[in-house]
Amino acid sequence: MEDRKLKIILSGGGTGGHIYPAVAVAEALKHKTDGTVEILFVGALGKMEMEKLPALGYRVVGLPVAGLQRKVSLQNLALPFKVMKSIREARRTIREFGADAVAGFGGYASAPVLWAAQRMGIPTLIQEQNSFAGVTNKILGRKAKKICVAYDGMERFFPADKIVFTGNPLRGNFAEAAPVDKARNHFGLKNGMPTLLIVGGSLGTRTLNEAMKHYVTSLEGRPSPVQIIWQTGKYYEKEMNAFMEGRNAEGIWRGAFIDRMDYAYSAADVVISRSGAGSVSELSLAGKAVIFVPSPNVAEDHQTKNAKALSDKGAAMLVPDDRAVAEAIPTAVELLGDESRRRSLETEIRKFATPRAAADVADEILRLIQKP
Repeated sequence: MEDRKLKIILSGGGTGGHIYPAVAVAEALKHKTDGTVEILFVGALGKMEMEKLPALGYRVVGLPVAGLQRKVSLQNLALPFKVMKSIREARRTIREFGADAVAGFGGYASAPVLWAAQRMGIPTLIQEQNSFAGVTNKILGRKAKKICVAYDGMERFFPADKIVFTGNPLRGNFAEAAPVDKARNHFGLKNGMPTLLIVGGSLGTRTLNEAMKHYVTSLEGRPSPVQIIWQTGKYYEKEMNAFMEGRNAEGIWRGAFIDRMDYAYSAADVVISRSGAGSVSELSLAGKAVIFVPSPNVAEDHQTKNAKALSDKGAAMLVPDDRAVAEAIPTAVELLGDESRRRSLETEIRKFATPRAAADVADEILRLIQKP
């Protein structure tokens, strides 16, 4: 019995922002236990985790759970049945796997797995990534043993004695910057020119792409006075390529996806970004001067709250989504010319960095198992 492997379920998915923090913790758990841990991921059928996690070598079980549609939809009528089926399947999965602990990282599948585990007497941990907790996590937090958070003031949502400040786990080391000349060369850009990074996630962001279209149009064929790394996102790639056809792209790198985000952050003097939890954590570790454009299309408007947690302390700038097309890039160009302001933002955002987050969350999960 002493040689039995620890068995831990990690649940999270739907987006990379939920998947990769869980993977970072899985890697930390394997390192801390010298591989004497068995990890099972539980995700949602049809979501990206069902493809991404096996590609990384992890076993994943999919549940039929789905999210509430914002518009009136027949899918919403089926939701209660999917939730109940997911809880039943989660219970069976937990029992068959023999889980010692369950940790939830957000996403569709996380709630039924945590709910089932708590009612089976299995210790649970919640990794709350945002500065404003959603309704589901607030409910689940009542019976969770530990809640790992990334922002101060989370006792508004959870019992204070359960909260542990860890920050958000990240894969990769964004704190160790690549040489700027090497990073800019990777994108075919020059040294000595102010450089702006515009990044909106793997699928892309309509607002940030429209901001670039507005900016390029305003140049009237002249080359951009600043270099730009423009991640269009896969969804908008063809549209943006068609827009740029015949227009001056000198000093503008454009691509659907950035394979080396560490190079992109190193190359950039200023970043325009959405303010999802993962992006905020990466930019804090990288120590970049950033202008956040929070997405308005997320639950509880948590991206605005994430951005304000930093902007209120002088660690970032914030441009609302409905003003970003006209204002985001001109604001960034102005910031590129203000070295003192940039240095101040870089200094303050680094105070939010948590390089040990994955290891600290892993430690908390292991403590759940060790406690009687």
